[in-house]
Amino acid sequence: MTASSYIGRFAPTPSGHLHFGSLVAALASYLDARANNGLWLMRMEDLDPPREEPGAQAAILDALERYGFEWDGERVRQSERHEAYAEVLNRLFNQGLAYACTCSRKQLEPYHGIYPGLCRNAGHGQVDAAIRLRVPELEYHFTDRVQGQFRQHLGRDVGDFVIQRRDGLYAYQLAVVLDDAWQGVTDIVRGADLLDSTPRQLYLQELLGLPQPRYLHVPLITQPDGNKLGKSYRSPPLDSDQATPLLLRALRALGQQPGDELHHASPRELLDWGIRHWDARQIPRVLTLDEAQLH
Repeated sequence: MTASSYIGRFAPTPSGHLHFGSLVAALASYLDARANNGLWLMRMEDLDPPREEPGAQAAILDALERYGFEWDGERVRQSERHEAYAEVLNRLFNQGLAYACTCSRKQLEPYHGIYPGLCRNAGHGQVDAAIRLRVPELEYHFTDRVQGQFRQHLGRDVGDFVIQRRDGLYAYQLAVVLDDAWQGVTDIVRGADLLDSTPRQLYLQELLGLPQPRYLHVPLITQPDGNKLGKSYRSPPLDSDQATPLLLRALRALGQQPGDELHHASPRELLDWGIRHWDARQIPRVLTLDEAQLH
């Protein structure tokens, strides 16, 4: 790859501070970009103000800087992109590719998250309604650089999915596809919790005539009870005083092999070592808390 042929990004949600799981994802996306002489962009996915923690955006950026990360260009906020989302949403609606849905959560409970098309042909107006994208009865598949072949039948496994919520907030699926294309992102490196979102995004890319990036989904760190390590499971915010040991743990979690001589390295020195020795083929598909050496 040449410098101009790789554009990566890190796109945290400011619903809390960075924790070890988000450090692993940030490190993987950063090293993959830099090892390929690529750009690494920063995007704040602040689509959902009610879930946003006050001060989280600043805390995330501060933590990244303290851990030695440097991003290219201006930081982008999704909250400043509503006009672009509205334009595409209205086009999809006017073309009959999307429609308004007035179903309540209670109505949808029996369907276990797979939308059965109740409002598909109801012809509701856009006011006080969610907007759903019609999906084809097709299987979408792609080859992830770590997780391998992934398949999902959109009609059977997902159903028509929301691209704008009833409260007017734009859905992640729409925003992420539009922003990645707008920023020219060629490679998406993110957590495996987003693996099953990818076929929806592939469909949207196809529908809108947008290029398909390469994907790499890093393993989620699970606790012994099988729960994902994250904000909801007492995963502590990153400590700025622990940058070196936590970066070493994150490198090992990604299958890289930093030596003992790096125990006293600065965060910047560790990142530089990571760039020189990066091998994405060593990333494990799954990871337990013990393997991540969090204790």
